[in-house]
Amino acid sequence: MGRGPRDIRSTETRTSGVTVYGQPFFLEDKTGDLQNLEFVDIHERMKLTYRCTHKDSTGTTYMIYDTTSGSMISHMNPLFALTFGENNTLGTIALSLYRDVPMNDYLAKSSLLGSSRDRKFVASDNQEYRWRWRQTNDQEWTCTNSRNYLVAYYSLKLPVEPEHRGSSGCMLTIDEPFQYLAPELLASLMIMCHIAAYRL
Repeated sequence: MGRGPRDIRSTETRTSGVTVYGQPFFLEDKTGDLQNLEFVDIHERMKLTYRCTHKDSTGTTYMIYDTTSGSMISHMNPLFALTFGENNTLGTIALSLYRDVPMNDYLAKSSLLGSSRDRKFVASDNQEYRWRWRQTNDQEWTCTNSRNYLVAYYSLKLPVEPEHRGSSGCMLTIDEPFQYLAPELLASLMIMCHIAAYRL
């Protein structure tokens, strides 16, 4: 997971009809705008959108879309809905049209007396994953599985790095075998960022 982005065209292989590049997904945060985030893989393999769809005195709702195809319909069919309550309290995450789960239950603290910035969740593959804050100097958030394998991490733009037009400089990196969890990893990460931002 320590490898940096590089040209992957010469290393791709095919396994059961699926292209395998042997590279993590480097999802670059293009906007840095919490009202409309776009995470785009630097090799154009994936694009996820996190968009504010409702905001008033009672709370705020965000939707997560898989917009990789670029089609109009991909912007109309959200995969997850995150609703935060009044005064930025934790609310619910909609895992389907018929299943809303309290965020504190979906993303529970790893230990009763532990940090609120150390939480775990069970993903759609029925495996447990854990987000932790600032485990290393270059990772703002780190996600591991039950075997302590590094699944994903979120890094911020370093102060010494130059500004780049069309990019916030932040990056969500997901190990390639876990690409199917990308929307869930983003959803849980956004909740973790909210918890840290509002000291919940």
